[in-house]
This record gives sequence, structure tokens and C-alpha cells, in this order.
Amino acid sequence: MKTLIAVLLCTALCWDGLNAQCPDPATLKDVNGAKVCARMFSDSTVIYAQSCQGDSLDSYPGDDIPTISLRWNNRVSSLVVSRFCSLTVWSRFRKQGINRKFSAGIQHRLKDVGQGLGILRDWDNDISGYMCEC
Repeated sequence: MKTLIAVLLCTALCWDGLNAQCPDPATLKDVNGAKVCARMFSDSTVIYAQSCQGDSLDSYPGDDIPTISLRWNNRVSSLVVSRFCSLTVWSRFRKQGINRKFSAGIQHRLKDVGQGLGILRDWDNDISGYMCEC
């Protein structure tokens, strides 16, 4: 019986660790401890526990970036928005094209988020500008 309990406990802890790849929206901070409005990641995967990988770009409360840097243009594949914040993104530079507002939480795969009715595109690798509000 003790062995079964130990195996179940280990399995639960290991499973929880697998799901911990994306940061918690309630405690999203940068390396200096400053509040981050949203963190965008270059990689995602169909296995949600392995999303939020690769390079990351932090957005701070009040950031209004109509033209994202060329290094990040059309590279965001997953994102986390901090609690009580929202991230609005645009598909084209200078806040042109389609836009979408992401509320607090984790978006493991932007490939799963369509750009709207009748539009066959998704948001994976299609962000060219953003604004973050808390």
C-alpha cells in the first residue's frame, strides 16, 4: 500500500512539473522582480506542457508597440498574459490589419487561435504590433 501511495504521489508531482513550462499569470515578473504585463514566446507545441519555450519577449504595463522589432516580427507562437492585464495584438505593422485582445491567462498555441470568422489564418507567427494594459 505504501508503495502504491508513493507511486501515485510521484506521478502527480511529475505530471505537475510537466505542466509547469508556461509561467503562472498570477506571478509573472521579470528577472529584476518587475511586473510583466505579458510574455511572448517563439515556440509552442501540440503538447501544452512543452509550450512557452524558445526565446521570450516581455511586455510591461503601458507598453504600446505599433511596430514590433524585426527580430520578433511574425515569430510569436505562445504567450502568457498577467492577471488583471490584456494584450492587444495586430497582424500588420503600425496597428494595421486584424487585431485581437488576449485576456489574462495562458495561450499555449497561437496556431489554435483563429483570426476571425471567414479568415483562414491563425495567430501563430503573425504578430507585428502589440499594446499591453494592466
